[in-house]
Amino acid sequence: MGNCLNPPVPAVKFIKIYPKMSNKPVIGLLGGGQLGRMLCEAAGPLGITVAILDEENSPAKQANHNPLHITGSFKDPEKIKQLAAKCDVLTVEIEHVETGILEEIATKGVEVPSPDGNSTVLKKVPVHPSWKTIRLIQDKYQQKEYFAKQGIPVAEQVAIAEGSERLSSLRAVGDKFGYPFMLKGAKGSYDGRGNYKIDGPADLETASKQMGDQPLYAEKWVPFEMELAVMVMRTEDDDGNFKAVHPYPVVETIHEDSICTKVFYPPRKVSDGIKKEAQKIASDVIASLWGRGVFAVEMFLTKDDRILVNEVAPRPHNSGHYTIEAVPQMSQYKAQLYSILDMVPSKGICLRPRVPSAIMLNILGGAKGESHDRFVKLAESSSDEFADIYVHLYGKVSKTSRKIGHITATGFSSVDQLANTVSPLIQCMDEIRLERIGSSESAPKPAVSPPPQTPLVAVTMGSDSDMGVMSAGIKILEEFAVPYVVRITSAHRTPHLMMRFAAEMSASTCKVIIAGAGGAAHLPGMLASETHLPVIGVPVKASQLDGLDSLLSIVQMPRGIPCATMGINNSTNAALEAIRILGVAYPEYSERMKAYQAKMADEVYAKDEKLGEIGWARYLEGMQKK
Repeated sequence: MGNCLNPPVPAVKFIKIYPKMSNKPVIGLLGGGQLGRMLCEAAGPLGITVAILDEENSPAKQANHNPLHITGSFKDPEKIKQLAAKCDVLTVEIEHVETGILEEIATKGVEVPSPDGNSTVLKKVPVHPSWKTIRLIQDKYQQKEYFAKQGIPVAEQVAIAEGSERLSSLRAVGDKFGYPFMLKGAKGSYDGRGNYKIDGPADLETASKQMGDQPLYAEKWVPFEMELAVMVMRTEDDDGNFKAVHPYPVVETIHEDSICTKVFYPPRKVSDGIKKEAQKIASDVIASLWGRGVFAVEMFLTKDDRILVNEVAPRPHNSGHYTIEAVPQMSQYKAQLYSILDMVPSKGICLRPRVPSAIMLNILGGAKGESHDRFVKLAESSSDEFADIYVHLYGKVSKTSRKIGHITATGFSSVDQLANTVSPLIQCMDEIRLERIGSSESAPKPAVSPPPQTPLVAVTMGSDSDMGVMSAGIKILEEFAVPYVVRITSAHRTPHLMMRFAAEMSASTCKVIIAGAGGAAHLPGMLASETHLPVIGVPVKASQLDGLDSLLSIVQMPRGIPCATMGINNSTNAALEAIRILGVAYPEYSERMKAYQAKMADEVYAKDEKLGEIGWARYLEGMQKK
């Protein structure tokens, strides 16, 4: 981390040399993407001038025209100096910037014309958040090492040796953490990129090669139940003394293909105690840093209700987009402006949403340039008395998986009811994602292992003792190349986990749930009561009653809560039925099912022909030898 932990350098009061477009200080912004665009949209009504360093037609410049902008790279030291000379304070849209030049500008200054115009003087320009914070956050390993020293809960991690010692270092991690574990790039990665899941010793050499020469660290596997996030505003005085942190409510985030695609406020099936704990941990994290601004704290919620900090973004964030409509009195972008300009009123601020629920859906580029158009049109045409729909487009050219906009829905019902109301939008974006995945199957393999696919089918069971029965169906799913997930969720021993699982699958791309259970076998029926998805029950033969109790428990569901039921121990048919359901919407599975049926027919014809050729006695003898 170098000197990023040194005591704060006293800030210098604003020196107003350049003409102002308002009576407020000019903010210099490094980066002009969608976050900068929304920052400018918030700044306009407040009369705040934002000068942007980025390419000519960047999204932020499209929304904000003024003569102070500079064209060029926000990583170019000379261009950064030019921007600083025109501004009173610098901030960032992205953390991947050169902190050395920011340190120089904040501590030594940048040359500007003297008031008489006959020479130059040095002007120190404050950087918020501090260059020390940005430098720390740029190194994910050092970031979490620092948090751990502050008593903040993080996953156990270890640095990986470089060069010829890397493989032996990775093996030592496997011995220490067990498998699986996560291998991560320490610098330069974002949106989950630069991560590699190590499932066993056979992955070590491949992972080492694919991750390249970058600094690496390993993290102990965290079997989390949910990902949470909290936006936090941080304030301090002009001398760098900490004043306060103000957390927004906690939200649930859904990540697919290493990108945050959906945000739910409030998080589903999470207790008030967990929400308060998440806000406290996030506040402690940001209080330990330096500078003013808005920060995102991303966290894992584990099965035993522990919260672990995953990483921090020193800027507005995807998980806070919902605040534009849900917290209009102080959205994350207005909070960014208020905090870095020290405009937060002494009596405090209100970050309480105006609505009880909100859902943010990212608009991502699909398989084709126009793939997202139907998603946007559907959102624009959606009208419901229980939800308000807002569309934001960023002015970007559509590219595969690129964030080109987002949609926010706000409602006056529960978040589960709101999710049901906007389910056509969620289904549309999930369909576009599946098209995108299909179009990239023949693309070159990425530098790191791809993330696990979001499932079309979820397989769950009440106990690991059911795994032998359920494995037959799982093998069928693999044979048909169906993306799936396997979980253990007991209806009786872990009812809250079962409900969270149902909610998670309901909000994902999952289309069918297969549930196996023995004995009382309530799992399939309870899942059917918790989700709108079709549920297929598999009665598992237990030690008593030969599985008849399980069969009757599943098949005798009350009216209104249907649950398709297979024969005892017949997970094969459950998987085949799930594939037939998928075939209604996805023609490729329909074609594979037809081929499967034709293959079975061919096998019967071949057996009949052989029986006729050799007679039943020799045929039976051959069967017995097998």
